[in-house]
Amino acid sequence: MPEKITLKAARTNAGLTLKEASDALGIAESTLISWEKNPERIKCGYLPVIEEVYHYPTDFISFEKSTS
Repeated sequence: MPEKITLKAARTNAGLTLKEASDALGIAESTLISWEKNPERIKCGYLPVIEEVYHYPTDFISFEKSTS
């Protein structure tokens, strides 16, 4: 089973800037910055959208607060 990656890593791997990703997700850039710092705050309704925009299964993205 692949190791889970961060939301920021998923965005970066998709080749998207903060602006491009936030536009595609239909959210403000500041919201995406907040999500990348505190992924546990993402509402589950956004998960299918994140998966579609990032072309990466959300099962392999960590939505837990980073300890670093």
